Amino acid sequence: MPLDQYQTIKDVADRLKVAEATVRHWVKLGHLRAINIGKGWRIANTDLNEFLRLHQTAPRQQSDGPNGSDSEGKP
Repeated sequence: MPLDQYQTIKDVADRLKVAEATVRHWVKLGHLRAINIGKGWRIANTDLNEFLRLHQTAPRQQSDGPNGSDSEGKP
């Protein structure tokens, strides 16, 4: 098993440019895996990468219609 690096809630919040409360909420809901080591919660890089992979958006699709709109005339 490879050694993993762990980050604090604050580190993750700073990296993602969100509030610490948001990261804690994701942990509480079970969306982001974290461990409590007694000094606070820690998040493994592999768990953060998996969370980001699962929550990424799909790339924008090319439209086939004129002027960049779809077949219904919507942009």
